[in-house]
Amino acid sequence: MRAAVIPVTPLQQNCSLVWCETTMKAAFVDPGGEVDRLKAAVDEAGVTLEKILVTHGHLDHAGAVADLAEEFGLPIEGPHPEDKFWIDQLPTQGREYGFGELRAFTPDRWLDQGDTCTVGNQTFDVLHCPGHTPGHVVFFHAGERVAFVGDVIFQGSIGRSDFPRGDFDTLIKSIRDNLFPLGDDVTFVPGHGSLSTFGHERESNPYVADRLFAQDAG
Repeated sequence: MRAAVIPVTPLQQNCSLVWCETTMKAAFVDPGGEVDRLKAAVDEAGVTLEKILVTHGHLDHAGAVADLAEEFGLPIEGPHPEDKFWIDQLPTQGREYGFGELRAFTPDRWLDQGDTCTVGNQTFDVLHCPGHTPGHVVFFHAGERVAFVGDVIFQGSIGRSDFPRGDFDTLIKSIRDNLFPLGDDVTFVPGHGSLSTFGHERESNPYVADRLFAQDAG
């Protein structure tokens, strides 16, 4: 599997283009905007778009989903149905935050814990990780030891939980119970900022490091 990270929108959201080197079939994970840049990345990689994967319904992650799906005839997979209310708000949110005319969409496939998604011959496990939004999902490739985590966790930080239907305790549980058990060696691509590993965050993240929970474990 190969991947390219393309920061888009004024919020510099990490849209990822992932593809199977055998079939050269590809998918975008969280195409939030700047459609022309994304199309140029597809051309540069020489791949064929197969689908769109969405971690959650916030505008900087999902703002260009409807346009790309329509232009290329692509199915949309994700997020979890609990994020429908965020997707439905995309037109209003786009105007309010200066993102222009965004379009809502209905995924061809809603996702839940335990589902899998394929891109070419590559398979991703789906983990439901609420807290930032109630329907947030993460895409994990076990073979490559990489996870596309949206806004659940960042290098040295975690996602905001003060949005409607966000919850801090639920977010911490998602990280520690769903993500960290995947392994310290797993590299993750966050929705914003630099890549990191779960091991590094277990050691140093001021919100979810192991030392903060040592007393609970004892």
